[in-house]
Amino acid sequence: MDESRGYLPLAGIRVIEFSHMVMGPSAGVILADLGADVIKVEPLGGDHTRRLLGSGAGYFPMFNRNKRSIAIDLKSESGIAVARKLVDSADVLVENFRPGALEKLGLGPERVRETNPGLIYYAAKGFLAGPYENRTALDEVAQMMGGLAYMTGPSGRPLRAGSSVIDIAGGMFGVIGILAALHQRVKTGAGAQVRSSLFETTAFIVGQHMAQLAVTGAAARPMPERISAWAIYDLFETATPGEQIFVGVVSDGQWAAFTNMFDLGPIGSDPEFATNAARVQARDRILPTVRTLFASMTRAALVQQLEAAGVAFAPIARPEDLFDDPHLNSNGGLVDLTLDTGKPIRLPALPVEIDGRLPAIYRDLPLAGADGVAILNEIGVRAEEIRNLLDQGIVGGVDVRDAA
Repeated sequence: MDESRGYLPLAGIRVIEFSHMVMGPSAGVILADLGADVIKVEPLGGDHTRRLLGSGAGYFPMFNRNKRSIAIDLKSESGIAVARKLVDSADVLVENFRPGALEKLGLGPERVRETNPGLIYYAAKGFLAGPYENRTALDEVAQMMGGLAYMTGPSGRPLRAGSSVIDIAGGMFGVIGILAALHQRVKTGAGAQVRSSLFETTAFIVGQHMAQLAVTGAAARPMPERISAWAIYDLFETATPGEQIFVGVVSDGQWAAFTNMFDLGPIGSDPEFATNAARVQARDRILPTVRTLFASMTRAALVQQLEAAGVAFAPIARPEDLFDDPHLNSNGGLVDLTLDTGKPIRLPALPVEIDGRLPAIYRDLPLAGADGVAILNEIGVRAEEIRNLLDQGIVGGVDVRDAA
């Protein structure tokens, strides 16, 4: 066991990950950050996600730290045999390929649990059991058909969220299922099949809007057209062109603190506005006054006063602004990694503190297949067989021959 992760809760758990893109790797990186030994099985030449451009260029570096890599030719019988041996050594298997893909390779849940009955077999899919089960799905597909895109854009212009939120949330639900199954295994000794999906994850996320219809009798409107539950819950311009800040005053106590901090003239001292319901009815009177005041102030001055008042606020940031965020840079919220090119990069840590510590990096981003020989040794493959696998190109990757 790697001593640098010995204090982490999942140290001693081995995970074999057959996955690419975001959903499966996001589940894998959460398990890895929490201390599991996650072995990523890549094709010869490496996971194609490593080579994506544009909006996909960040997938591999974000979701594959703290893992080891082995590259196997799964189109060969010898490669399948190596994969089965790997799975037999594992506590958890993670996969996110199209339905039936691993079954065709003899790596489906029923087959592998014949030799490893305690295995937790996790499949990240587009849909759970039902009429849509075999459809091809993507994060965007799920957002569109699950109502999230409708809620994000204005009427007639459904808009996907600006990150792979469903892939990542689906992977998180997968980890919840995996951890529950591992806990159950302690009591029963038996493994389990765990699945999470994009579509059902989206349905869960928009469930609050479904409930709104049941409670109020009125269907939820897209977020850009929503009727706010509070008078001040909006974006505001500051004195600096292009700078914006979100402010939410969501209780009567916050309204009192807000009006004590900012001079709103007669509106601020009027007892008519002491209750939230009255303020919502008077939004058309309150908001212009607030907008005029904020437009005369710098964002830095607003942040200082809003924080002192204890009111919810957020300067509008871009993802690249987070590299210099003082909070993330003070608490270990950004971790240091190295790209395949040797370029250093800082990316967000797993956002979970355990005993006051955020999980750290104990293993950099893996080069494709670089850990193959060490992993084969660990699972009991003889030296002569390892050489044959390398010579035949069944197992490959960066520097594996030197390691042999």
